[in-house]
Amino acid sequence: MAQKNHDKAGTGGAPMVDEPGKIRNVVLVGHSGAGKTTLVEALLEATGTVGRAGSVADGTTVCDHDPAAVRQQRSVTLACAPLTHDGVKVNLLDTPGYADFVGELRAGLRAADAALFVVSAVDGMDAATATLWEECAAVGMPRAVAVTRLDHARADFDETVALCQRVFGDNVLPLHLPMLGDDGVSTVGLMGLISQRVFDYTQGHPAQVRDPDPEHLPAIAEARAELIEGIIAESEDETLMDRYLGGETIESGILVEDLEKAVARGHFYPVVPVCAPTGVGLDVLLELLTAAFPTPLEHDLPVVTGIDGSPRPPLTCDPDGPLVAEVVRTAIDRHVGRVSLVRVFSGTLRPEQTVHVSGHGLASRGHPDHDADERVAHVYSPLGATLREVPYCVAGDICALTKSGSAETGDTVSAREEPLLIAPWEMPEPQLPIAVVARSRSDEDALARNLARLVTGDPTMRLERNPETHQLVLWCMGEAHAEVVLDRLRAGGVELDTEPVRVALRETFAAASKGHGRHVKQSGGHGQYAVCDIEVEPLPTGAGFEFHERVVGGAVPHNYIPSVEKGVRAQLDRGLLSGHPVVDVRVTLTDGKAHSVDSSDAAFQAAGALALREAAEKGQINLLEPVDEVTVRVPDGYVGSVMSDMSGRRGRVLGTEPDSAGGATLVRAEVPATELVRYAVELRSMTSGAGTFRRAFARYEPVPSHLTDGLRTAHPGPTA
Repeated sequence: MAQKNHDKAGTGGAPMVDEPGKIRNVVLVGHSGAGKTTLVEALLEATGTVGRAGSVADGTTVCDHDPAAVRQQRSVTLACAPLTHDGVKVNLLDTPGYADFVGELRAGLRAADAALFVVSAVDGMDAATATLWEECAAVGMPRAVAVTRLDHARADFDETVALCQRVFGDNVLPLHLPMLGDDGVSTVGLMGLISQRVFDYTQGHPAQVRDPDPEHLPAIAEARAELIEGIIAESEDETLMDRYLGGETIESGILVEDLEKAVARGHFYPVVPVCAPTGVGLDVLLELLTAAFPTPLEHDLPVVTGIDGSPRPPLTCDPDGPLVAEVVRTAIDRHVGRVSLVRVFSGTLRPEQTVHVSGHGLASRGHPDHDADERVAHVYSPLGATLREVPYCVAGDICALTKSGSAETGDTVSAREEPLLIAPWEMPEPQLPIAVVARSRSDEDALARNLARLVTGDPTMRLERNPETHQLVLWCMGEAHAEVVLDRLRAGGVELDTEPVRVALRETFAAASKGHGRHVKQSGGHGQYAVCDIEVEPLPTGAGFEFHERVVGGAVPHNYIPSVEKGVRAQLDRGLLSGHPVVDVRVTLTDGKAHSVDSSDAAFQAAGALALREAAEKGQINLLEPVDEVTVRVPDGYVGSVMSDMSGRRGRVLGTEPDSAGGATLVRAEVPATELVRYAVELRSMTSGAGTFRRAFARYEPVPSHLTDGLRTAHPGPTA
């Protein structure tokens, strides 16, 4: 390569590498409160990346720089924090642990080559973490486990490891055991199982390495035997197990080499105890990240096509190859503008370079397909919110770009001469609707403008204006997600309120009815005269609207028959009793009267509408509600609760089936849409965050008579 290695000089302290083999991209995942952000801070301090670790409680961490994260004291966005250890650059990708921000988690998984599961020794893990492990297993992503919060009085490392083995599988084994201090509670060191040495942190970090005390030997011996058997079982040397069982002592170097290979291939999952506040285990964890986790060269790259969908050769992680990068996150900074976090898969991204930005496949989320050529002014290495300018970013690395006019999350950045496209990754569908209203007319433009910016950066958010209820509806992942979005809107100077979301209902005739419409007026010498009689009949669900006439003897002139139909159609759209559109009816014009001078098109339109209203007053009108087909994916243990809850929502369970990914069940049901307005929140509570669902409109059905008045009140029509 033409570029040479750069140190931190001239790059604002940002580490620089030229070779993909010296890069590790690691995403930290785990439930909220497990200590991911605190662990990142400790690793940054331990490697000298920052002078002092920040605090989540004080709002001073590198990764939780978003004002919403500071207020809520939890991560709400994906953040990148690079560090260097033993000449290897590690891009730590800190993700939110709360289920509402799963879109940020998905982005982190897309950008990473390996995952570090952070599990609290106090609180264990939630069901969503177990589900995520299964998803990583399905794509073969290498994984390791960091057990945190060892300094807590209720910490139980052994039970946490046992839990991980029950949930994650037998190949989850500790590399070290925590060593307790004289008080029997605090963790002051680690006992290495392969090296059979003690890492003593009583004098601080880094550890002093020494021989174990006699009382440590039994625990080391027992756990070491299990670890060695687990490593050997994954060894490529088929003779190693026989040699071990035959009593041969296997050299530590061989065990370490086989361990690192098994971890990189995603076949073995080491557990490391760490305590961020005291520094215990940080050096051991850094060694694992740099030595055992795979390089970008070992990770399968996304499939690329031409922007027209034509096939292209597979990518290789080559800094001299064709440029292909992906925008994994887009943020809008009030000072800098649009900031795009980019993973480079092939080629090298440099300043002053003209690139092609393509976004396809997300039109349903409010992101129309787009293509544009743009000039990259600067390339940055992000450290949380801090952007440090760098001279380039090679294949396998992560960088940030600013002031792009078109780049959105999921877009492909490629060479202008050879534009390519990466299919966007699977993103969850937002299912919680929030109706927002600007407080004043002057706020309406600012609300629309700021919402458009937020949607640009967040594919898990969808914005729509309901043409029937006339509400501006923001679809979010959950209440916490909605709270963050609304906070950002208000921080941008928009005065807004929320209101209950209205579901678009329908009306129909339950039985045949007749109506008489008479529109006769005299004003200023010009009269209006029209009389018509109609019959209304209900049609099967989904049949729509039919208009017929069987007028005898020209009682209604032929040129006014379309006017009657037009008036009837207009009244159907406006609704009858509740202001909801009327569907599935047949209207037949049977008789009427006209005046040779005073009849007009407008008069017969009015008469047609009056006749329909009288038919409604005489007849029986049914209120209809939309029914959605819902598919809920839940861990097997929650199936009974979900099915019972469906019944309480007036739903009909259609059946269940095992999920193809395993460990979960798909529950299919038909549920009224009015019962699903807050289902995203309630399902998450019911399943500890592990349940997800998708929905699709099925049909309209009559509302039970005892619920009609309540639904008309809760979901009034736009003209009611």
